[in-house]
Amino acid sequence: MATKGWQHPYVNIFKHFRVEDWKKSAKEGDVSTCTNKTLRCSVFQIRGPVPANSYILMPKNCNQSLGLTGRYFYLLFRPTPGKYFVVHLDVSAEEGQVVRISFSNMFKEFKATATWLQFPFLCGAAKDSVYESTAKSAKHGLVGPAPTSVRWTCLMLDLQYTLSVYLSRCYSHLRSIKLCANMAVKNIFTSDLLLDPGVSFSEAKLLGLSSSQGTGPMPRDMSFPVPKGASWHDLYDYIRFPSEGTKLPFDSIQKGCVSKIRSPIREERHSINLNKPVQDRVSLIQQITTPRTLTRNQSPLVTKIPDLVSTHPKDDWLSHNDDQYQQDSASFSLHHLKFKPSCDSDGRGVHVYVHPEDGFSKHGEESEEELVCTPVPHSVHLASSKGTRKQKLLPDPILRLNRIIGFGGATTKYALWTKSGDAVVYPCHAIIVSMKISSNQQRFFIGHTDKVSALAFNGNTTVLASAQTGNHSVVRVWDYHKGNCLAMFRTHAHSLSCLSFSYSSGILCGVGKDSHCKTMVVVWNTLNVSKGGEVTILAKAHTDVDIHTMKVAFFDDTRIVSCGRDNVRLWRVRNGTLRSCPVNLGEYHSVDFTDVAFEEGNFSNHSHDDRTLYASSRSGHIFEIDYSRVVIRNVRRLLPAQQQHADRREKLTFNTGPGIAINSISVSSSFCCTGSEDGFLRLWPLDFSAVFLEAEHEGPLSVVSVSSDSLQVLAGTSTGNLGYLDVSSRGYNTLMRSHTDTVLGFSVDGIRRHLTTASSDGTVRIWNVDSLHQLYDFVSEEGPCSVAFHPSEQVFSCGFSSGIIRVFDISGAKLLTEHRQHRGEVIGLAFSPDGEFMYSADSQGSLALYNASDEDHNVIRVVCNAVARGTERTPDALAVSSDSRCLAFVGPSEYIVTIADSRSLDELLHVDVSILDVESSRLDSAQKVCFSPATTEHLLVATSANKILWVSTKTGRLLREVSKVHKHQCSSLAVSEDSRFLLTAGHNAVKVWDYNMQLHINSQMFIGHSQPIRQVSFTPDQLGVVSVGDAIFLWDFLAHPADSDSCSPLRLGCISAPKSDAEVSGVQLSNGMPRQTAPLPFSPPQPLDVSTLDQVDQGVLGSLSINDETPTISTTQVAANGLGPSSEPRPAASFLKVTELDTELKARKPVRPDCYRHFIPHFKTSTTDPAATAPLPGEEGIKLKAVIGYNGNGRGNMVWSPDQGLFAYSCGCVVVVEYLHTGSQRYLQGHSEEISCLAVTNDAQTVASAAGGTNSGGSLICIWDVQNGTCRKTISYHSSAVQSLAFSRDDHFFLSVGDFSDPEVALWSSKTFQLLSSVSVSGPINDAAFSPSAASQLACVGSQGAYFCFIHTHGSDVDLKVQRAKAPAEVGDVEQTALCYHMDSFLFTATNRGHVFVWDINTQRCFMTWEADEGEIGVLLCRGNRLLTGSNTRWLRLWEVEAMWGVKPQEKVCNVEDSGTMVVLEQEMMLDGTMVSAAFDNTMDMGIVGTTVGTLWYINWSDNSSTRLVSGHNTKVNDVAFSSDESHYATCSEDGSVRVWSAPSNELVVQFQVLNQACGCVCWSPSSRKDSACVAAGYSDGTLRIFRLASSEMEMKLHPHHVAVTAVQYSANGHVILSAGKNGLVAVSSPVNGATIRVIRDHKGVPITTIQSANEQCQKFGLEGNEMWLAASADRRVSVWAADWLKDKCDLLDWLTFPAPAYFGDDSPPPSLAAFCPTDPGLIVYSGYGVEKELSFYSLAKKQIIKKIALPNWATCFSLSCRSQLIAVGSKERVLKLIKSTSGRFQDFTQHSDSLQTCHFSPSGTLLFSIAYNEILLWEVEGL
Repeated sequence: MATKGWQHPYVNIFKHFRVEDWKKSAKEGDVSTCTNKTLRCSVFQIRGPVPANSYILMPKNCNQSLGLTGRYFYLLFRPTPGKYFVVHLDVSAEEGQVVRISFSNMFKEFKATATWLQFPFLCGAAKDSVYESTAKSAKHGLVGPAPTSVRWTCLMLDLQYTLSVYLSRCYSHLRSIKLCANMAVKNIFTSDLLLDPGVSFSEAKLLGLSSSQGTGPMPRDMSFPVPKGASWHDLYDYIRFPSEGTKLPFDSIQKGCVSKIRSPIREERHSINLNKPVQDRVSLIQQITTPRTLTRNQSPLVTKIPDLVSTHPKDDWLSHNDDQYQQDSASFSLHHLKFKPSCDSDGRGVHVYVHPEDGFSKHGEESEEELVCTPVPHSVHLASSKGTRKQKLLPDPILRLNRIIGFGGATTKYALWTKSGDAVVYPCHAIIVSMKISSNQQRFFIGHTDKVSALAFNGNTTVLASAQTGNHSVVRVWDYHKGNCLAMFRTHAHSLSCLSFSYSSGILCGVGKDSHCKTMVVVWNTLNVSKGGEVTILAKAHTDVDIHTMKVAFFDDTRIVSCGRDNVRLWRVRNGTLRSCPVNLGEYHSVDFTDVAFEEGNFSNHSHDDRTLYASSRSGHIFEIDYSRVVIRNVRRLLPAQQQHADRREKLTFNTGPGIAINSISVSSSFCCTGSEDGFLRLWPLDFSAVFLEAEHEGPLSVVSVSSDSLQVLAGTSTGNLGYLDVSSRGYNTLMRSHTDTVLGFSVDGIRRHLTTASSDGTVRIWNVDSLHQLYDFVSEEGPCSVAFHPSEQVFSCGFSSGIIRVFDISGAKLLTEHRQHRGEVIGLAFSPDGEFMYSADSQGSLALYNASDEDHNVIRVVCNAVARGTERTPDALAVSSDSRCLAFVGPSEYIVTIADSRSLDELLHVDVSILDVESSRLDSAQKVCFSPATTEHLLVATSANKILWVSTKTGRLLREVSKVHKHQCSSLAVSEDSRFLLTAGHNAVKVWDYNMQLHINSQMFIGHSQPIRQVSFTPDQLGVVSVGDAIFLWDFLAHPADSDSCSPLRLGCISAPKSDAEVSGVQLSNGMPRQTAPLPFSPPQPLDVSTLDQVDQGVLGSLSINDETPTISTTQVAANGLGPSSEPRPAASFLKVTELDTELKARKPVRPDCYRHFIPHFKTSTTDPAATAPLPGEEGIKLKAVIGYNGNGRGNMVWSPDQGLFAYSCGCVVVVEYLHTGSQRYLQGHSEEISCLAVTNDAQTVASAAGGTNSGGSLICIWDVQNGTCRKTISYHSSAVQSLAFSRDDHFFLSVGDFSDPEVALWSSKTFQLLSSVSVSGPINDAAFSPSAASQLACVGSQGAYFCFIHTHGSDVDLKVQRAKAPAEVGDVEQTALCYHMDSFLFTATNRGHVFVWDINTQRCFMTWEADEGEIGVLLCRGNRLLTGSNTRWLRLWEVEAMWGVKPQEKVCNVEDSGTMVVLEQEMMLDGTMVSAAFDNTMDMGIVGTTVGTLWYINWSDNSSTRLVSGHNTKVNDVAFSSDESHYATCSEDGSVRVWSAPSNELVVQFQVLNQACGCVCWSPSSRKDSACVAAGYSDGTLRIFRLASSEMEMKLHPHHVAVTAVQYSANGHVILSAGKNGLVAVSSPVNGATIRVIRDHKGVPITTIQSANEQCQKFGLEGNEMWLAASADRRVSVWAADWLKDKCDLLDWLTFPAPAYFGDDSPPPSLAAFCPTDPGLIVYSGYGVEKELSFYSLAKKQIIKKIALPNWATCFSLSCRSQLIAVGSKERVLKLIKSTSGRFQDFTQHSDSLQTCHFSPSGTLLFSIAYNEILLWEVEGL
């Protein structure tokens, strides 16, 4: 078709193709025309006993196409009563493929292939007929022949949706139509409009429906006649497909609930007959639902009813007219407010009551089976289906199944290898799991509705077949690699127990039971299943023999072998028949056979029939069967071992006697493996002479399988364990453990990421959530019922069916206490969130309170008959509020919910849920209760009527209600921490809901469980969901703020850092500041020149010097060692000119070693200012209050003394010292460059730090006295950076090592710090350490190998002898990066390739090595027999090396594996970056580790936990901002992170991370309310993101710029956000809706550097406005604006331009900076590149510069304080200058190691931030 315009608005197909002429169409069989009395028109009647033999076909020629492009296909027909009919539609996809869509009442189930979709059609019945009542009770239509009362039907098929959803294809056009008997057809047509047959043309006009809106009434020639006064829906059926209504287990076409489109009708209330229980409580209803009587002369109070969202499946096009509703509602009586429901199924009205003060909203939600129709209390109209989009819960899907803990279900017989041997496939109840054995990563095959009973792979493991158990046994065929289902078909057998694929995947064989419980064998043809072809039955046989296992021969698709009780049979498929012959068993005819396996190997020279068949049996026999002669060749038997000695077992033999049952057998080309009932996996040679390898399991083996390469053997047990044996290494790896019965409950330890579960199998198990490994299990015969983890300690409690409660300590694997207060089964167990109390409830109604802060958990109170009796509320019958104040439970009866005081169990409130539904004839009982974490005033109650009620915990009033939550009763519910989402479980489904129920589609449902779910909950980090029942399901919860951002993923993470006291110690740091040059006595610090310019007063430009304060002149000298006062000045040094002639020697620069362990300082272009003058001690205008972060670029720059509690680390050029016992901190300031490493003496009295020298003039080592914080000594010896520092064990020696450019080892005296000896080595040294036992021994490692050093003392002379040992040649060319001693005999060294070498100290020879990591190891520590390794793969590993003691050094270096020595990996954990420093206690149980991302972690190996101690930015920090109330501050950096910190604790509260973007600026909203405080940040992609602190979420994302955002600021009143881009455009955006209000282009083309706003009335400047704002650009222009944003006014107030000469520098010129003066916004302070280095003060009133302050350096940043007229100025020379603007007095602070890019005063002026690169210093402002 050239165009499809002629097809609009519809195509009458019968008329267009002139069907009655039969020229373009064809008919076959009994097809006739007749006049129908109901329709009063001519219709086609199609009859025939076989539907396929009588039909109407269009077009006539199958090679032609109808070319109909309409999306919707309409069929007006009536199925013939008691008969079957079929309709075929051939549809073309845009990809060119033709798909047949068929529907018929003959189809019993839905089937799908790549080219054919078959839908069952469920016929409806006439209204009020017996068939209709039958259909209602069955909750679906009638399956099978049409009923006698079947009506004329209008069927609408959405062809576009059908192709998209079921086959993921795009619909193109309709090719052909085939209508088969038996039916009567009026017409068929296609259209792009969604037409409603129940709406007449007149009604459509009244409702404003038109084709332009995508909808309309049915055309007259297509419509059914409706008598006057009758309803169309009472006479005919309207079926839409797809429909959102109820469905059978498979997709079907059937009648749904049809909405009647009417305006709201007010009706009189129906009288309701209440039964006696309801009558007893009806008087109490008035207290909840009846409004108070209005007094006279008082106007009626009309409260708007919260929106009631309609969830009717046919109401896609419904929208509310709010204006009309508000007008109508004013005339409604509050006592009789009632509306006609959209779906009038029972003829009754729905009453909606509204209390004048408390709003109550009622929501309906579609369940799995039934449809809930919610009344719409305002007028509705039809709108365009294309124009109106439903709001639904996002993201979709919101859950993603991540991992499953479980194996088996219906069977543990099946576990399969993939061809590559890198993954195993196994069933877990109704889900098929594929797990990679290297990473334990899982992927899933989901589609079965019952437990999977059989699995089978084809030879190449590309096609997978699976079967499910039960009466509705279904077989699915999957594409293994893509994971999609290729075909699904129903078997005629139930309890399908066995599947086997042929090697080519052409044949699939299955075994099950027929309807007479006889064994049935079915063979399917699956040859074309991968190409979209159908699966057909090739052969089928019924037999009386028992079949346990059946396998298709891999060498011949037509040959099959089976075994079972008393038989082994060979089968063959030939000519559509399946025939078999038994193997002659002779005397073994009564053996119960369990498994069969074919002999492997290459038989190219022989017939396939020559192969040997192996069969195993429960009697322990293994049969070798001659396949060609069908006879037994050999028989062997597995017998128990003969116990000749107490603890020695003889070799297993095949003699007579009682055998060991063999459940599974697998044969490879080189060996045979068996799995037996005694739990042993045994590997035999093919002659079965003796076992050469065996592995014992905890239970009977049910399956064994050899991988295709014969290197691994998979084993599964009937107890749910799955693992594999590595044949070459003889190591066994457990892949999965699982409960063997229903999992009853669980609890999650969020700190340690542990999960505990209780199961009906009598065990309580502890799992690692990340690795899925089982850590512990506790076995009890009493039956555990519920479990609960303590919120902070490594303790959990468990309640049992006997009523006993036991509390366990996991770290010690011991029982802490046991309580026997309960008499019935424990149905609830919970800890309060603060960890102070524990609660328990039993099935007899008792409630107990315990003191959880006590190890014995002593009982505080026991209350009897408090909880509702029964066990149906297990395991979470108790709920504790998030503030630990309230406890909620169902009781004392099932109709009452009680809220009690959590500390005393005193009752606070009773809520009777049985009276809340007045129209129900049954009393509603409560099932589950749950508090909302974020809103403690909300208590959620799940009831027996499938409702969830929101109840106020203060008043008990009903706030909200959702009905029809699940198909069955809700078994568990939970609310997310931010109260945005609700999680419910019912039967086998999990649902996630919008907590506020404000969407059109409020929930998403997820299936996968094959049994009822017992409990569901969010994980503590809110990133996952756990559901338990048949197995343990771990879901990813995707409702993360990152998902709301479609452009760039945003990750939000709430990080709780440990509390620390960041206060500065009272000890003055007066004498600890070494300086390179001392100020001369005659050169005191002078005040800056302050010039006051007032042209009005003076008339001419003049200068006036202001000296309000005379500075004190002090003569402070630096002594010879750089410290202390001196009376004589140092003489000036003289130099001669040196000219370098040998340029070749100069070009030979040292090469940095290839390892991260070697320290390289940050690249810096800044240099220190030699003229900077530090203030006198005690006179500092600002004092260092806190250092934020840790320098992850250092190496070994963290030390910890666990005995003394000393903890020190470096950040920039400052050493932070903290005493963990007291929490006090001290800051050691003396370096001017980045600190590379630290060292501490063993008595923790002295700390040494090393950094580069000033202006790259060599390194500086400072020796600090920790007690008083002073510098005892400075050492300037190494010409470049210092790589390593160390003190000897007796603190007698001190060692320093230079970096790669000066690899020298220097030995110093620790008392005088005089140089004792030094040695230069040939290559770079990476690490050095003293021997812990011998003070005269030390070692170094580097590029050239290991260096063993010995200290020889001769009187006062000390000599350092060094011997070099090369690395073993076996490992190749490696760089040794780290070392540590093991006692006094061994030395461990690590390499950049992950090796660990073991050296004999005496012989200085490496005798052993092993590969401990995949990457470079940079951290190596040894304590006792435990070795710690940390690498750039982020893995921290703990090794047990006790076995080293028994190793005798050999001549040849050997591997750990070769030597037989066991180096055991005890534990491992992954941190957030590469490890650069570590310190642990003497037992290696706990320690501190530093990473390159700037984090210090506290590590506790006893509970395998890691806690963040110190956190900071590891990239450049671009901006910092204080909140208006100074309770928080925010920082942003180049890595895209925005971090919010609390003040004054300086703890990281939340981090907002945007990937692949840099964050350049940040600001706070001016609101002082904590719940409305927001942070706005600008990013390099031109976006603005607004984050709300209260919810820790991204509230909005704006995109006002196309280039990087350089500045952002809220307006003074917070009405708009001002942002500037790199291109000079300023955008004004709304923080409410994100819209860009205006764009200011005055600075276009030049980057904006500053934006600032201020509250100021602008009338005095001649413009209207209540605030001002300014923008400064890089071309030294400042624009000042007057604005009133509420009136949309923004006018230019002033334009400043500052002249400057041409800039010839190598780098960029200084930035242009401007700010309003805080005390006088009419004064603007400016600094930038110009003629002079200065600060300029410009008066807006006088329009001129009135003051200037000269600066020694160009300013890179400045900030004005609202107190004391202070100005902070930062420069590229690393100086923070504090200036008094009135006097010019200043002080210099040089605590930064790089140029300053940001400084900010707090709003109150009491605090000051200064930032250089990633160094954040917080100062306390004292004043000048």
